[in-house]
Formats: sequence, structure tokens, C-alpha cells
Amino acid sequence: MASEKIKEAIEQLEEQECQMDMSSMIDLVFLLLIFFMVSSHLIIVQIDKRVNPPTAKYAQVAKDASGRIIVNVLADGTIWAQDQVELLTTEAISDYVDQNRLRLEEAGVTPRLNLRADEAVDTRIIKKVVQAAGEAGVSEVIFGSYVVER
Repeated sequence: MASEKIKEAIEQLEEQECQMDMSSMIDLVFLLLIFFMVSSHLIIVQIDKRVNPPTAKYAQVAKDASGRIIVNVLADGTIWAQDQVELLTTEAISDYVDQNRLRLEEAGVTPRLNLRADEAVDTRIIKKVVQAAGEAGVSEVIFGSYVVER
């Protein structure tokens, strides 16, 4: 008698499909996704394909990409801002760096000049950009280069 009841219970369980309610799991996944999107800082550094930076034996990959004011110097000596605007004069370079410096300081980030110069550029042009950045109040300079295996 007891064995018949057990058999009937087993048959009923086999007939029923076991399903799991996934709605709470989906809600949890979306909540985690939103949390990580809001709490992370997305930093996008646009690289100008026209610049061929030099290689350096002791170059290091920067760990912190925040606060960068990117200026590109092409092989022909023209100076470009990150947003593809040509900076024709020293005053234009200083104004561009100063505007970005003020924006970064308001956000509480230390501004740094990220100078990406082509390997064929004359050092006098690089000096001009660094001096213009110094006049705008930015004293930290990061020189872009390729890392060589040691």
C-alpha cells in the first residue's frame, strides 16, 4: 500500500516539468549591468593614425589615462588637437590647452599634456608645444611612444 502511493507520487513527479523562474535572475543581471555602467568611468583616447610615434627602449605604458590633453604633431610639422582641429599658432595651442585644463580642474583631475609627435618631427616644434602648454598652466607632459621589448 505504501509502495503504491510512492509509485503514484513518482509518476506524478515524472509527468510534471520542473521549471525555474528566471525573472528574478534577469532583474539581477540588469541591476548589476546598470550598477557597473554608472560606477565606471569610460575614458576614450582617440589615436590619430597619421602620427607614427618613435620607439623607446625604456618606455612605459601609463597606468592612469585620466586628465590627458592630447596634442598630435604630424610628420610635416602641423599641430592638431585631439578633436581634429589644427592649431596654427602658439596662442591657439595655449588656448586649447587652457580650456581643457580648466575643464579638467573643475572635475578634480590633474591635467597633463599627452604629446604624440611623429618620429620625423623637428624637436623645435615639440619644444614650442611644451612651452605653449606651460604658458597655459600645464606642467606635466607625457610623450607618446611605442614600447620596445627588452
